[in-house]
Amino acid sequence: MTPTAERTAAKTFLDEAAELLGPRGLTNDPDLMEPWLTDWRGRYTGRALALAAPACTREVAALVGLCARHGVPIVPQGGNSGMVGGATPDDTGTGVLLSLRRMDRVRELDAGAGQVVCEAGMILQSLHDIAAEKSLRFPLTLGGKGSATVGGLIATNAGGTQVLRHGTMRAQVLGIEAVLADGSVYDGLAALKKDNRGFDLKQLLIGSEGTLGIVTAATLRLLPAPTARVTVWAGLAGIVEARALLRAMERAMGDALEGFEVVPDHCLASVLAHLPDARAPLAERHAWNALIEFVATGTDEERLREKAEAALAKAMEDGLFDDAAIAANETQAESFWTLRDSISAAERALGPAMQHDISVPVRKMPEFILAAIPAIESEFPGTRGVAFGHLGDGNVHFHVLAPDGAVPGEWEESDGKRASARVYDLVTEWGGSISAEHGIGQVKVGELARLGDPVALAMMRAVKQALDPHSLLNPGKLVPAA
Repeated sequence: MTPTAERTAAKTFLDEAAELLGPRGLTNDPDLMEPWLTDWRGRYTGRALALAAPACTREVAALVGLCARHGVPIVPQGGNSGMVGGATPDDTGTGVLLSLRRMDRVRELDAGAGQVVCEAGMILQSLHDIAAEKSLRFPLTLGGKGSATVGGLIATNAGGTQVLRHGTMRAQVLGIEAVLADGSVYDGLAALKKDNRGFDLKQLLIGSEGTLGIVTAATLRLLPAPTARVTVWAGLAGIVEARALLRAMERAMGDALEGFEVVPDHCLASVLAHLPDARAPLAERHAWNALIEFVATGTDEERLREKAEAALAKAMEDGLFDDAAIAANETQAESFWTLRDSISAAERALGPAMQHDISVPVRKMPEFILAAIPAIESEFPGTRGVAFGHLGDGNVHFHVLAPDGAVPGEWEESDGKRASARVYDLVTEWGGSISAEHGIGQVKVGELARLGDPVALAMMRAVKQALDPHSLLNPGKLVPAA
């Protein structure tokens, strides 16, 4: 097709899309599109024909059908807070950026059943607030809860800080509504306890990063809101002691243990420097810290606190930690969590870094950290390795900080990439995954092609070909080319 013919075809498509969606639903104004064309980490910037913002599933289906007829790629986007460039278009400018932020309604909330049907553009924090009004909660949270959307959480199978007790997004989704590549609508919102009619198609869509279908709504599970909460910040000598403390708390507290996050001293110091009003929870510095949260329903906070204090006292007698602070109130508990949730932003402010969201078998994580950090620092002089996050899930965020004086943008494309490849080699050698919760996107698609199981990759490509034969849904993401 000649350049003139391409421009004519693009104009025809845009005219039809504008008629379909109206002025609120479609724009190609560069100033309005600009904030959504760069990923959260600032590593990828793309171009798009237009930014589409449908108001309902019917409009999404009509737009996708229109794109299918014209051969226009679609990049779905939620809160644009992803970590792997999965919601950023490429630089060809031939596709449409599809925002679902206008679709943020609760369609139905059944408090008795503990279920809510909400649209994909619902912000996670808003969902938390809506559930709280009914003395319920949605049992998944993360640092980006003020921008992350339900659709994005489903598309990436998000994790967060409560996976230890409640599981990832897969465990929270009871049903899904999605628009497929031809514009047809899959209606799987019914929350059936038992359904043996073949493949569990909702699970196929969860974690597919918009490459198989566009999630427009979901039925999610809600749980009773806790009646008691105890939050603890503990200082430890090392990561091996942290794992021993985790196991001690699991034995002593059972299902009351909801979160167990590890924070090395370097990360805590970075956050304290980044947040002017932040304060260290403990008087002395410790090589490692653990943020522990216990919750319970049907009991009061005093009883939970007594049980937690007894468990902690026994663990301290056993030498598993050196000092601890128990939050005196909700404000202090939230201040502890703010320290944890601010690590990524604080580390980013320090300068160039390569971030890795990895997992290995839970029992191996301390040993992996102790082996991998010195290995990377030795092979790439001047770098610093830091690991923090969800120890109980076998998932940590493994960052490699650039040497002093590294030029942003240049280091990431040279030594940074080589360091990342080495991290992923080590993870694979330890029987782990190069993506525990953030997804593959475009950041890791090459590494997945290099390190992924050939049989699994062939199955993924076959599914992609079956559901999106023209590769119009989020092209270049998640599924490596053959």
